[in-house]
Amino acid sequence: MAKHPKITFIGAGSTVFMKNIIGDVLQRPALADASIALMDINPQRLEESAIVVNKLIASLGVSARAKTYTDQRQALEDADFVVVAFQIGGYEPCTVTDFEVPKKYGLRHTIADTLGVGGIMRGLRTVPHLWKICEDMLSVCPNAILLQYVNPMAINTWAIAEKYPSIRQVGLCHSVQGTAMELAEDLEIPYEEIRYRSAGINHMAFFLEFEHRQKDGSYRNLYPDLIRAYREGRAPKPGWNPRCPNKVRYEMLTRLGYFVTESSEHFAEYTPYFIKEGREDLIEKFGIPLDEYPKRCIEQIERWQGQAEAYRLADKIEVKQSKEYASSIINSVWTGEPSVIYGNLRNNGCITSLPANCAAEVPCLVDHNGIQPTYVGDLPPQLTALMRTNINVQELTVQALMTENREHIFHAAMMDPHTAAELDLDQIWSLTEDLLTAHSPWLPEWTQGSAYRRAKAS
Repeated sequence: MAKHPKITFIGAGSTVFMKNIIGDVLQRPALADASIALMDINPQRLEESAIVVNKLIASLGVSARAKTYTDQRQALEDADFVVVAFQIGGYEPCTVTDFEVPKKYGLRHTIADTLGVGGIMRGLRTVPHLWKICEDMLSVCPNAILLQYVNPMAINTWAIAEKYPSIRQVGLCHSVQGTAMELAEDLEIPYEEIRYRSAGINHMAFFLEFEHRQKDGSYRNLYPDLIRAYREGRAPKPGWNPRCPNKVRYEMLTRLGYFVTESSEHFAEYTPYFIKEGREDLIEKFGIPLDEYPKRCIEQIERWQGQAEAYRLADKIEVKQSKEYASSIINSVWTGEPSVIYGNLRNNGCITSLPANCAAEVPCLVDHNGIQPTYVGDLPPQLTALMRTNINVQELTVQALMTENREHIFHAAMMDPHTAAELDLDQIWSLTEDLLTAHSPWLPEWTQGSAYRRAKAS
């Protein structure tokens, strides 16, 4: 192992997220002299990110070094860790397309980046680029660990494991630890006094245990307190964003007996129960924030325009520890100091009630040996059943990508719970075709119909 870890960040133009990850890394003594390779296809955003990283290094007084690349393979050469965070097709036009085309069919969404027709299209756009990273890694850094922060997380992780099983990878999300912090705040209990255990699939994992440490060292189940607070109107508390009051997953807690780790705005579109044409009463009752992701994207773009100039002018940058797992993983692998994270990997029997080849989100031990998922066993049957409805969509999308069978894209859309609850078969087929056509510049050619291929050939 080299003296200094090399960390390559693919999609470094995601400057705010990159700042959080690299800022976390550089605050760890064993990683303070890391070599940081920043890669992006957008030269302006790459330059902005380089300015931020160099000011992070100066602010922390560490000896790390940063270098920028527009060539992916060069950036990956001899990397020990590869962090990936990008959005193929961007907010405009691709994210906008994933919202506006379904609206023509009466199909409305909140986030549309993980499941449903939007998640399917995002997976089709994204996986080929992740595969290209894997190909380059096998050539220039075959032992590196891929830390994948791209949605649709489960589809991406599954597809990488299918095609490049030798790549050491983990899909990372902040929903488990973020939700635990949120629930602790709802209950007015210090987060440090909470003990929890979660398992499932990304964006549909559940807290199997959620407990409060007592003064005598014992632990008390907090689920009765959460249910009581919700039924008495004391939870969820108004959050930072009034568009997301979090009622959907509290309601599902009362129906399933367990709390899901992903947000209500996500969960509303993973199930057929909450977003229904002509049922504005449901939208109002549960405070479902339709078109939430485009609103966030616009706000983020506006916020970044101000931040970029502020970073450029500042002598130093304030560095805070984020709740992301990346630095913990890198530190544990590099030093051998063990840690526990929640990661997405090939299931391989960790959750025995789910398919062995699906992407599962489970507790993982991290040390010199890498990321080691732990055994969970069977999940409660109602949770398994709900997850399977999402796994069906993920599996068919991965099958479409692996076999280049175009029909499986339509099969995936058929199986989506929200889409199937709103549209008939002809509508699903027509909508999927419209989306494939609209996204054609960002999709593999096999995803397009015969008319497109004939036109391109002529």
